[in-house]
Amino acid sequence: MSKPTVVIAGAGLAGATVATELRERGFDGRILLFGAEEHHPYIRPPLSKEYLKGEAERSEGDVHPEGWYAANDVEFLPETTANSFDAAAHELFLDGGARITFDSLVIATGASPRRLSVPGAGHGAVFTLRTVEDSEWLRSALEVGGRRVVIVGSGWIGLEVAAAARGYGNDVTVVGSSAVPLSSAIGPELGRVFERLHTDNGVSFRNAASVVAIDGADDGPREVVTGSGERIPADLVVVGVGAVPNTAIAERSGLSVDNGIPVDQGMRTAAEDVFAAGDVANPFLPVIGRHLRNEHWANAIAGGTVAARSVLGEAASYDDIPYFYSDQYDLGMEYSGYSPLAADARVVYRGDVDRREFVAFWLRNDRVMAGMNVNVWDVNDQVQRLIRSGERVDAARLTDESVDLAAL
Repeated sequence: MSKPTVVIAGAGLAGATVATELRERGFDGRILLFGAEEHHPYIRPPLSKEYLKGEAERSEGDVHPEGWYAANDVEFLPETTANSFDAAAHELFLDGGARITFDSLVIATGASPRRLSVPGAGHGAVFTLRTVEDSEWLRSALEVGGRRVVIVGSGWIGLEVAAAARGYGNDVTVVGSSAVPLSSAIGPELGRVFERLHTDNGVSFRNAASVVAIDGADDGPREVVTGSGERIPADLVVVGVGAVPNTAIAERSGLSVDNGIPVDQGMRTAAEDVFAAGDVANPFLPVIGRHLRNEHWANAIAGGTVAARSVLGEAASYDDIPYFYSDQYDLGMEYSGYSPLAADARVVYRGDVDRREFVAFWLRNDRVMAGMNVNVWDVNDQVQRLIRSGERVDAARLTDESVDLAAL
């Protein structure tokens, strides 16, 4: 009998994790890994952090050294895009018409930056940030220094780019739709901490604002026009207003789509022998009893690991707590938790918020829903333990720095 074939559509971190986990768990069948980009799989967080700031080499972001794929008999095909599949026939169709037979298919096609749909948004001085080429183009524009940079979007990507741009000596204005930066991610209280961080470093904000146009001659200065009529001069514009899951393969194949591709706790789609992982997947999380799509790199690893185990027939379940991190100026942070459960929860602090050295906890019914450590290290495991336990905690002891977190 021929050995089984696993096809992975998408060669980002999630797809690479699937291939890695399959081999590490002894799978000796054929693995095909298709990637739309020309590069071997790499991680994306450095693109808005160390790599954008010129503090890291390109190779530091690679999931594996280039030779790993051949050494582990993973057939990597760059610049190859999956178009659709026939689940009943177990066939995948590539752009260009090629047809691949599979025993299992894992969709790991990721997400794409959300675009501005306003006049002038297609100008060459308007950047988005998703790929290594995007980061290189943006870095070359920022490192000149002395430029007027307008960032549309006050989420994590927008603020990380703002920090990098200021580091190169540019004038930076952030235009955000929310009243407080990051409020949809971590709430207004913590959002203001980051807003003060940036204003202390010379960034200007236009909050609760919309962009209606990007004006100017193709070869001259430009202006970002807001809904209030303000015209903000810009030598370059960076758009960071979220991402859209790349679900075209599912839609063309008749698979239902709802904020990504819905999957169960084992990363299985509604189609037999078809799985999804990474930014494109919307997994069911048993701990919170609902689906939750997460675009951070830890999710790509967790979901890719579960998908690989499910492909192998193991009883795998997605139970990792969502996690992400950010570095801005001299501030580093880690966040763990379930954002839907943390929304409108009571926030308490352990440490000094004004000095930006603290741990924030989101409490609901005296249970920890989420935690964020800011310039405080080696506590994330304890934060995750408190979240996972589901036990009630004494807020007074939780916020008392003299009490060891391990004792709670």
